[in-house]
Amino acid sequence: MTALAGKVALVTGGGTGIGAAIAEAYASAGAHVAVTGRRPEPLARVAARISAAGGGALAASADAAELSAMSAAVDMVLARFGRLDIVVANAGIQPSPGPVLDCSPGRWREMLDINLTGVWNTARAAVPALTAGGGGSIIVIGSGLARVSGAGSGAYAVAKAGASALARVLAAELRAAGIAVNELIPGPTRTPGMGDGTERPGEAEQRWRDAGEWLKGPEEVARLALYIASLPPRGPTGQVFSLAGRLL
Repeated sequence: MTALAGKVALVTGGGTGIGAAIAEAYASAGAHVAVTGRRPEPLARVAARISAAGGGALAASADAAELSAMSAAVDMVLARFGRLDIVVANAGIQPSPGPVLDCSPGRWREMLDINLTGVWNTARAAVPALTAGGGGSIIVIGSGLARVSGAGSGAYAVAKAGASALARVLAAELRAAGIAVNELIPGPTRTPGMGDGTERPGEAEQRWRDAGEWLKGPEEVARLALYIASLPPRGPTGQVFSLAGRLL
């Protein structure tokens, strides 16, 4: 595949799960790919797999909750590849179910810092580079809980709802610069952070089927992320692309 030939992509939270699958799908489509995250070892493994397959890869340890770290990561991308065309704001932490007012202040701040402010930090750091290259694409990895949130959804739903609103605001403000900003809702996806490890094989699939959902692998999400990244920058923007099984 050469759908992204000559493009340079940055994927936050790119060491595992959905982020790693997106990074490898983009590399298979011809893009040079930089992956960022807080843990260097998984990032190095993803970059090594991309390099072994003949792609251009960069692993940059960076906490999306820190603007200075994301700015430094973008600088590394520009120093290595000379441009930036696609940004996937995927970094996030998993839900902590329970009453929202039972959330500790520290956990509340952490959830918003990474799942909401992390998207803002990523965009703020990357937009000058995207603009300098004549435009590009930002994909915000959202959640169905932002739209069907209710009792027990906690700070995660609040943060993801904010990230969804931020994507729409950015889409309106960056359209003139040729930068498309869209949201991708994966729906339930089998990732390292999913569940507590106590479910037997097939139980998770049945549980989600009973809820009107389907449990998918990260590679299925990556295919949609590849499609969105392949769209022209002056194409759809401010849109929600969803793999959720329920109406949101």
